[in-house]
Amino acid sequence: MRNLRIRSFTPEEEYVYITYSINNDKKEESKILIENYRVLLQKALDYLWVKVEKKEVKKGKKVITKVKITLPKKKEVYKVLRNELEKINVLASHYVDKAINDAYSILKAWRRRVEKGKASMRKPTLRKVYVRIKSTLRKVEGEGVRITVRPYQYITFSWSHKWFSRRVKGLELGEPVIKEDKVYLPFRYKLKWSTPLDFLSIDSNLYTLDAYDGEKFVTFSIKELYSLKYGMELKRSKIQSFASKHDKKGKELLRKYSHRERNRVRDYIHKFVNKLLEMYPLTTFAVEKLNKQEMFRDANENLSKKISKTVWKTVHSVLKYKAPLYGSFVKEVNPHLTSKSCPRCGWVSRKVGRTFRCERCGFTLDRQLNASLNIFLKMCGFSHIREIPRVWVGVIPLKGRRSVNGLSRDPGEAQGLRIRYKFMKIQ
Repeated sequence: MRNLRIRSFTPEEEYVYITYSINNDKKEESKILIENYRVLLQKALDYLWVKVEKKEVKKGKKVITKVKITLPKKKEVYKVLRNELEKINVLASHYVDKAINDAYSILKAWRRRVEKGKASMRKPTLRKVYVRIKSTLRKVEGEGVRITVRPYQYITFSWSHKWFSRRVKGLELGEPVIKEDKVYLPFRYKLKWSTPLDFLSIDSNLYTLDAYDGEKFVTFSIKELYSLKYGMELKRSKIQSFASKHDKKGKELLRKYSHRERNRVRDYIHKFVNKLLEMYPLTTFAVEKLNKQEMFRDANENLSKKISKTVWKTVHSVLKYKAPLYGSFVKEVNPHLTSKSCPRCGWVSRKVGRTFRCERCGFTLDRQLNASLNIFLKMCGFSHIREIPRVWVGVIPLKGRRSVNGLSRDPGEAQGLRIRYKFMKIQ
């Protein structure tokens, strides 16, 4: 019974890893490390691939064939595999353990993709190999890190004169990642305990993010981000026609503009999210759990092209990544029928135009704002009742009054509460 007692009421410590990159100025030494590690990883992958079991399983009356993949248990093969790798290893012995763990992670990811039908049954191939350095193989010295390659052979990387050196002062370094041209340094930031005070639900659209904070609607314009993607797509189409005639130069240009597009989009999103979190600190954000593949099925060709230019998932992932730094957190909500449902009575409309009108209770609101309001209700745990309720649900704060006997009609309710923030140019 003593083990069941609560020893301490203090909350557990939580951390967020903030990653910065520096140029790899030790390419020759790093190349030796990466190439030798690639040999270890390929050898471990070849050894485990022979022991992978693949079976086809038939289920149900309708014969549906599924592939069941069983990986070898790590405890059974670890010692033998480690001895095999040690025979060809020229690096420190800790890299052998890392290669075995990485080989298992590659096979597990491959198994998930095969079971979903997104990958073939062929053995996964290694393309660009990188090395994640374990804590036992690195030592922090001031504003630099010393990485062990072999016994008494080291590589040192420094961030003393980098732009982020002041930001990471006093933070703990995690496991660095070494690539051919870049070195990624993850720093651990301890989260401060706080309770979110506000709520904000966000509905993602092509040119705007429409939000509701419990009192008013807010529209964030992201039209410049869409225009950026559209302009870069036009440039890429011209480069692709040039690449068909000039193979080598075309590939270099295509790679250059792809990196430029990615960097500009990420820069805009990070600035946008920083501004949003400054406006709404200590907030619980509700975002849609979107699936673009399902959207493409229901959309025509013109709409599919527009959806392909959106970066909703990147905005949501950056918001998830940065929200804990401001004492906030993000919650994903299923967006099913959020723009077609009445937030008051739960009636679902089959066809919704620019404005949502409830045929049961007369509630009228812009379709995008209605979606943000329904996301807010889902986040707060309110259920949408299809039958006419006796108690008002959801829109009481917007209306400011309610009817005692029956349902009152007010087509103009919830209008005029829309605030527009334009993030066309973020400095």
